[in-house]
Amino acid sequence: MRRLGSVQRKMPCVFVTEVKEEPSTKREHQPFKVLATETISHKALDADIHSAIPTEKVDGTCCYVTTYKGQPYLWARLDRKPNKLAEKRFKNFLHSKQNSKGWVPVEKNNKQYCWHSSVVNYEFEIALVLRHHSDNPGLLEISAVPLSDLLEQTLELIGTNINGNPYGLGSKKHPLHLLIPHGAFQIRNLPTLKHNDLLSWFEGCREGKIEGIVWHCSDGCLIKVHRHHLGLSWPIPDTYMNSKPVIINMNLNNYVYAFDAKCLFNHFSKIDNQKFGRLKDIILNV
Repeated sequence: MRRLGSVQRKMPCVFVTEVKEEPSTKREHQPFKVLATETISHKALDADIHSAIPTEKVDGTCCYVTTYKGQPYLWARLDRKPNKLAEKRFKNFLHSKQNSKGWVPVEKNNKQYCWHSSVVNYEFEIALVLRHHSDNPGLLEISAVPLSDLLEQTLELIGTNINGNPYGLGSKKHPLHLLIPHGAFQIRNLPTLKHNDLLSWFEGCREGKIEGIVWHCSDGCLIKVHRHHLGLSWPIPDTYMNSKPVIINMNLNNYVYAFDAKCLFNHFSKIDNQKFGRLKDIILNV
Protein backbone atom coordinates (compact mmCIF):
# COMPACT_ATOMS: atom_id res chain seq x y z
CA MET A 1 0.00 0.00 0.00
CA ARG A 2 1.26 3.48 -0.79
CA ARG A 3 2.36 5.70 2.06
CA LEU A 4 -0.44 7.96 3.22
CA GLY A 5 -0.17 11.74 3.09
CA SER A 6 0.98 13.95 5.94
CA VAL A 7 -0.85 16.89 7.47
CA GLN A 8 1.00 20.07 6.49
CA ARG A 9 -1.85 22.58 6.40
CA LYS A 10 -5.59 22.94 6.92
CA MET A 11 -7.46 20.23 5.01
CA PRO A 12 -10.27 21.36 2.69
CA CYS A 13 -13.74 19.88 2.98
CA VAL A 14 -14.81 17.31 0.40
CA PHE A 15 -17.94 19.38 -0.26
CA VAL A 16 -18.37 23.02 -1.11
CA THR A 17 -19.26 24.74 2.17
CA GLU A 18 -21.58 27.60 3.04
CA VAL A 19 -21.91 29.80 6.10
CA LYS A 20 -25.14 29.72 8.07
CA GLU A 21 -25.87 32.55 10.52
CA GLU A 22 -26.58 30.60 13.71
CA PRO A 23 -24.44 29.72 16.75
CA SER A 24 -21.74 27.13 16.13
CA THR A 25 -21.86 23.80 17.96
CA LYS A 26 -18.13 23.34 17.35
CA ARG A 27 -16.65 26.54 18.78
CA GLU A 28 -17.98 28.61 21.68
CA HIS A 29 -18.89 32.22 20.94
CA GLN A 30 -18.80 31.61 17.17
CA PRO A 31 -22.07 33.06 15.81
CA PHE A 32 -22.08 31.04 12.58
CA LYS A 33 -21.82 27.48 11.25
CA VAL A 34 -19.83 26.19 8.28
CA LEU A 35 -21.98 23.52 6.62
CA ALA A 36 -21.44 21.25 3.63
CA THR A 37 -23.58 21.60 0.53
CA GLU A 38 -24.34 18.62 -1.74
CA THR A 39 -21.68 19.70 -4.27
CA ILE A 40 -18.28 17.99 -4.26
CA SER A 41 -15.50 20.59 -4.25
CA HIS A 42 -13.19 21.17 -7.24
CA LYS A 43 -10.16 20.45 -5.01
CA ALA A 44 -11.57 17.03 -4.19
CA LEU A 45 -12.35 16.23 -7.82
CA ASP A 46 -8.94 17.45 -9.02
CA ALA A 47 -7.31 15.16 -6.43
CA ASP A 48 -9.31 12.16 -7.75
CA ILE A 49 -11.28 11.78 -4.51
CA HIS A 50 -13.16 8.73 -5.82
CA SER A 51 -9.98 6.61 -5.81
CA ALA A 52 -8.64 8.00 -2.51
CA ILE A 53 -8.17 6.00 0.70
CA PRO A 54 -10.74 6.98 3.38
CA THR A 55 -9.53 6.94 7.00
CA GLU A 56 -10.93 7.88 10.39
CA LYS A 57 -10.32 11.47 11.45
CA VAL A 58 -9.01 11.14 15.00
CA ASP A 59 -9.70 13.95 17.48
CA GLY A 60 -6.32 14.86 18.95
CA THR A 61 -3.37 17.23 18.73
CA CYS A 62 -1.43 17.06 15.47
CA CYS A 63 2.17 15.85 15.96
CA TYR A 64 5.20 15.35 13.76
CA VAL A 65 8.35 13.27 14.20
CA THR A 66 11.53 14.69 12.73
CA THR A 67 15.24 14.84 13.49
CA TYR A 68 16.42 17.57 15.86
CA LYS A 69 20.06 17.90 16.92
CA GLY A 70 20.80 14.50 15.44
CA GLN A 71 17.97 12.67 17.20
CA PRO A 72 14.29 12.04 16.34
CA TYR A 73 11.91 14.24 18.31
CA LEU A 74 8.15 14.44 18.62
CA TRP A 75 6.70 17.89 18.01
CA ALA A 76 3.06 18.76 18.78
CA ARG A 77 1.58 21.73 16.98
CA LEU A 78 -0.24 24.42 18.95
CA ASP A 79 -1.76 27.06 16.68
CA ARG A 80 -1.44 30.61 17.91
CA LYS A 81 -2.43 33.81 16.15
CA PRO A 82 0.77 35.81 15.49
CA ASN A 83 -0.15 38.86 17.59
CA LYS A 84 2.04 40.80 20.02
CA LEU A 85 0.52 39.22 23.13
CA ALA A 86 1.12 35.68 21.87
CA GLU A 87 4.69 36.58 20.91
CA LYS A 88 5.34 38.07 24.37
CA ARG A 89 3.97 34.99 26.15
CA PHE A 90 5.99 32.70 23.91
CA LYS A 91 9.26 34.57 24.64
CA ASN A 92 8.53 34.55 28.37
CA PHE A 93 7.95 30.81 28.21
CA LEU A 94 11.27 30.25 26.44
CA HIS A 95 13.08 31.79 29.40
CA SER A 96 11.00 30.17 32.11
CA LYS A 97 11.76 27.05 34.14
CA GLN A 98 8.79 25.28 32.54
CA ASN A 99 11.12 24.09 29.80
CA SER A 100 12.22 21.22 32.01
CA LYS A 101 8.70 19.93 32.67
CA GLY A 102 7.92 18.09 29.47
CA TRP A 103 7.20 20.75 26.84
CA VAL A 104 9.98 22.28 24.73
CA PRO A 105 8.67 24.81 22.20
CA VAL A 106 10.16 26.07 18.96
CA GLU A 107 8.58 28.70 16.73
CA LYS A 108 8.02 28.05 13.03
CA ASN A 109 5.82 29.92 10.57
CA ASN A 110 4.06 31.88 13.33
CA LYS A 111 3.10 28.69 15.12
CA GLN A 112 4.41 26.98 18.23
CA TYR A 113 5.62 23.41 18.07
CA CYS A 114 6.22 21.40 21.23
CA TRP A 115 6.93 17.82 22.28
CA HIS A 116 5.33 15.95 25.12
CA SER A 117 7.64 13.69 27.12
CA SER A 118 5.02 11.42 28.72
CA VAL A 119 4.51 9.44 25.49
CA VAL A 120 8.17 9.38 24.42
CA ASN A 121 11.29 7.98 26.06
CA TYR A 122 14.22 9.75 24.43
CA GLU A 123 16.82 7.56 26.14
CA PHE A 124 15.83 4.69 23.82
CA GLU A 125 13.90 6.75 21.27
CA ILE A 126 10.58 4.92 21.68
CA ALA A 127 6.99 6.12 21.76
CA LEU A 128 3.63 4.83 23.02
CA VAL A 129 1.53 4.13 19.93
CA LEU A 130 -2.06 2.98 19.45
CA ARG A 131 -2.94 1.24 16.18
CA HIS A 132 -4.50 -1.92 14.76
CA HIS A 133 -2.93 -5.24 15.67
CA SER A 134 -0.89 -6.48 12.70
CA ASP A 135 -2.57 -9.92 12.66
CA ASN A 136 -6.07 -8.89 13.71
CA PRO A 137 -7.55 -5.65 12.28
CA GLY A 138 -10.47 -5.89 14.71
CA LEU A 139 -8.09 -5.59 17.66
CA LEU A 140 -6.32 -2.43 18.80
CA GLU A 141 -2.80 -2.58 20.20
CA ILE A 142 -0.82 -0.25 22.48
CA SER A 143 2.89 -0.82 21.96
CA ALA A 144 6.34 0.73 22.25
CA VAL A 145 7.44 1.85 18.76
CA PRO A 146 10.90 3.16 17.77
CA LEU A 147 10.78 6.83 16.85
CA SER A 148 12.80 5.96 13.75
CA ASP A 149 9.73 4.07 12.46
CA LEU A 150 7.68 7.27 12.76
CA LEU A 151 10.13 9.71 11.15
CA GLU A 152 8.60 12.34 8.85
CA GLN A 153 5.11 11.14 9.74
CA THR A 154 2.25 13.09 11.25
CA LEU A 155 0.37 11.61 14.17
CA GLU A 156 -2.45 12.46 16.52
CA LEU A 157 -1.78 12.80 20.24
CA ILE A 158 -4.88 11.70 22.16
CA GLY A 159 -5.19 11.73 25.92
CA THR A 160 -6.86 12.73 29.13
CA ASN A 161 -6.44 16.48 28.67
CA ILE A 162 -6.60 16.62 24.87
CA ASN A 163 -9.67 18.25 23.29
CA GLY A 164 -11.97 17.23 26.11
CA ASN A 165 -10.80 13.59 26.03
CA PRO A 166 -13.50 12.23 23.65
CA TYR A 167 -12.14 8.67 23.94
CA GLY A 168 -12.41 8.46 27.74
CA LEU A 169 -8.73 7.72 28.49
CA GLY A 170 -7.41 7.66 32.05
CA SER A 171 -8.32 10.39 34.56
CA LYS A 172 -7.12 13.83 35.65
CA LYS A 173 -5.33 12.17 38.56
CA HIS A 174 -3.64 9.58 36.35
CA PRO A 175 -3.49 11.09 32.82
CA LEU A 176 -2.93 8.84 29.83
CA HIS A 177 -1.58 9.90 26.43
CA LEU A 178 -1.09 7.86 23.26
CA LEU A 179 0.05 8.50 19.68
CA ILE A 180 -1.89 7.38 16.60
CA PRO A 181 -0.20 7.49 13.16
CA HIS A 182 -2.24 9.71 10.87
CA GLY A 183 -4.44 7.57 8.64
CA ALA A 184 -3.90 4.42 10.72
CA PHE A 185 -7.61 3.54 10.88
CA GLN A 186 -8.83 2.91 7.35
CA ILE A 187 -12.57 2.84 6.63
CA ARG A 188 -13.55 -0.28 4.69
CA ASN A 189 -17.27 0.07 3.94
CA LEU A 190 -17.85 3.76 3.22
CA PRO A 191 -21.00 4.58 1.20
CA THR A 192 -21.03 6.55 -2.05
CA LEU A 193 -19.70 10.08 -1.89
CA LYS A 194 -23.06 11.79 -1.55
CA HIS A 195 -24.15 14.19 1.18
CA ASN A 196 -27.22 12.24 2.29
CA ASP A 197 -25.46 8.85 2.15
CA LEU A 198 -22.60 10.09 4.34
CA LEU A 199 -25.08 11.71 6.72
CA SER A 200 -26.96 8.40 7.09
CA TRP A 201 -23.65 6.55 7.59
CA PHE A 202 -22.56 8.88 10.41
CA GLU A 203 -25.97 8.71 12.08
CA GLY A 204 -26.90 5.06 11.70
CA CYS A 205 -23.73 3.01 11.28
CA ARG A 206 -21.52 1.76 14.12
CA GLU A 207 -18.39 2.60 12.10
CA GLY A 208 -19.76 6.12 11.68
CA LYS A 209 -19.35 6.97 15.38
CA ILE A 210 -16.19 8.95 14.58
CA GLU A 211 -15.21 12.63 14.39
CA GLY A 212 -14.92 12.65 10.62
CA ILE A 213 -13.28 11.23 7.52
CA VAL A 214 -9.94 12.06 5.91
CA TRP A 215 -9.37 10.95 2.30
CA HIS A 216 -5.72 10.31 1.34
CA CYS A 217 -5.46 11.06 -2.38
CA SER A 218 -2.84 9.59 -4.73
CA ASP A 219 -1.19 13.00 -5.25
CA GLY A 220 -0.66 13.41 -1.49
CA CYS A 221 -3.61 15.76 -1.05
CA LEU A 222 -5.78 15.30 2.04
CA ILE A 223 -9.52 16.00 1.95
CA LYS A 224 -11.83 15.82 4.95
CA VAL A 225 -15.38 16.00 6.19
CA HIS A 226 -16.22 16.66 9.84
CA ARG A 227 -19.46 15.69 11.55
CA HIS A 228 -20.05 19.42 12.09
CA HIS A 229 -20.02 19.93 8.30
CA LEU A 230 -23.13 17.73 8.17
CA GLY A 231 -24.82 19.40 11.14
CA LEU A 232 -23.98 16.56 13.52
CA SER A 233 -22.55 16.93 17.01
CA TRP A 234 -19.12 15.98 18.32
CA PRO A 235 -17.97 14.67 20.73
CA ILE A 236 -20.43 11.83 21.16
CA PRO A 237 -20.88 9.47 24.16
CA ASP A 238 -19.92 6.18 22.52
CA THR A 239 -17.20 6.38 19.86
CA TYR A 240 -16.32 3.63 17.40
CA MET A 241 -12.76 3.55 18.74
CA ASN A 242 -14.12 2.55 22.13
CA SER A 243 -16.06 -0.39 20.70
CA LYS A 244 -12.93 -2.41 19.89
CA PRO A 245 -10.90 -4.62 22.22
CA VAL A 246 -7.30 -3.57 22.88
CA ILE A 247 -4.20 -5.58 23.81
CA ILE A 248 -1.05 -4.31 25.52
CA ASN A 249 2.32 -5.10 23.90
CA MET A 250 4.85 -3.55 26.26
CA ASN A 251 7.64 -6.05 26.87
CA LEU A 252 10.57 -3.88 27.99
CA ASN A 253 12.98 -6.73 28.68
CA ASN A 254 15.04 -5.71 25.64
CA TYR A 255 15.96 -2.48 27.38
CA VAL A 256 18.61 -2.55 30.11
CA TYR A 257 17.60 0.93 31.24
CA ALA A 258 15.45 1.15 34.38
CA PHE A 259 12.36 3.07 33.33
CA ASP A 260 11.15 5.78 35.68
CA ALA A 261 8.54 4.38 38.05
CA LYS A 262 6.05 7.11 37.12
CA CYS A 263 6.36 6.89 33.33
CA LEU A 264 3.63 5.37 31.19
CA PHE A 265 6.02 2.78 29.72
CA ASN A 266 6.59 1.32 33.17
CA HIS A 267 2.87 1.28 34.01
CA PHE A 268 2.01 -0.46 30.72
CA SER A 269 4.78 -3.03 31.21
CA LYS A 270 2.94 -4.23 34.33
CA ILE A 271 -0.08 -5.16 32.19
CA ASP A 272 1.89 -6.50 29.23
CA ASN A 273 -0.04 -8.97 27.04
CA GLN A 274 -3.33 -8.24 28.83
CA LYS A 275 -6.47 -7.73 26.74
CA PHE A 276 -9.23 -5.23 27.53
CA GLY A 277 -12.74 -4.88 26.14
CA ARG A 278 -12.14 -1.25 25.19
CA LEU A 279 -9.79 1.65 25.85
CA LYS A 280 -11.95 2.91 28.70
CA ASP A 281 -11.39 -0.36 30.57
CA ILE A 282 -7.62 0.01 30.84
CA ILE A 283 -6.61 0.44 34.46
CA LEU A 284 -3.02 1.36 35.24
CA ASN A 285 -1.47 0.42 38.58
CA VAL A 286 -0.24 3.88 39.57
